[in-house]
Amino acid sequence: MSVDTALAETSNNLVYSAMAVYAIGLAAYAVDLAGLGDAARDRARERARSQRATVGASVGVAGATSGAAPRTASSGLASSGPSAARAEAAHGERRAARIAVAMTWLALLLHAGAVVARGVSASRVPWGNMYEFTLTGSGVVTAVFAITLLRRDLRYLGAFVIGPVLLSLGLAVAVLYTESAQLVPALQSYWLVIHVSIAFVSSALFTIAFSSTVLQLVQERREQARTAGRPPRGGRFMDALPPSEELERASYRLIAVSFPLWSFTLVAGAIWAEVAWGRYWNWDPKEVWTFVIWVVYAAYLHARATGGWGGRRAAWVSVAGFVCLLVNFGVVNVFFPGNHSYAGIG
Repeated sequence: MSVDTALAETSNNLVYSAMAVYAIGLAAYAVDLAGLGDAARDRARERARSQRATVGASVGVAGATSGAAPRTASSGLASSGPSAARAEAAHGERRAARIAVAMTWLALLLHAGAVVARGVSASRVPWGNMYEFTLTGSGVVTAVFAITLLRRDLRYLGAFVIGPVLLSLGLAVAVLYTESAQLVPALQSYWLVIHVSIAFVSSALFTIAFSSTVLQLVQERREQARTAGRPPRGGRFMDALPPSEELERASYRLIAVSFPLWSFTLVAGAIWAEVAWGRYWNWDPKEVWTFVIWVVYAAYLHARATGGWGGRRAAWVSVAGFVCLLVNFGVVNVFFPGNHSYAGIG
């Protein structure tokens, strides 16, 4: 069956368009984070002024009982009130966040169009090589994030999700690009749809969880610095983000959903291997690393449920799991030949 080169070119143009919109969305998320940080600092200053004013008023009352002229804090509160009101208004409106979410949905539509056009151009599912897997996988990351936004306000994660998506698309078009073509015979199976589609969703959840985990580790260090009486370093926008415990819970929930999907990916891959090669397990590098990822995330879930292994230590296990995921994709696919050598590059 021939390839529709016009549709393949349309897919390429949609990818570039999506990248442009992603860049606008990323900038808007960054502006929103900066605004959240400013609002948080303004509220902290207002609380400090209010506390000082309360102390001053108490001293004034004590002075009045002894015959001294009472001091009032009304002027201080009045001068700081409008600033606090502006900070609250800026925090509540979050125009940049609304723009960022709108750009995320627009980029997702363009991205989905690129994936569909790529698949239709060759009359098959569009994940037959590393370029297509990156193209489709990054789109699934955006889709999962956008759908999650409908249920929970995770806009503070936007820059840390859209940034990697944009980077992945840049890598895809600059390094991994492969012309649209028919699938190799080994991939011409309905198991490709089942096995890889679930892997997409699971990997997307792992990616979002990784972003939340990184923020958790940074936030925890800042909280420890405050507890020790030291000012936290840099990242002032972090003041407006949830505490480390809440970020940790968000990561845990995402991984708890993703892990069964990855387990299904592993089992479905074994079944497909038996159909294609006559054995459920062949010690292929891809199979081994898929199992390694499963083991590491199983260790994370176990550590998370074990007393004394929550928080920071469990978070580093989660980070190790995502590093294994990256190795499985970017190293094993390219440098370790085996039954899964369908990268389409090199």
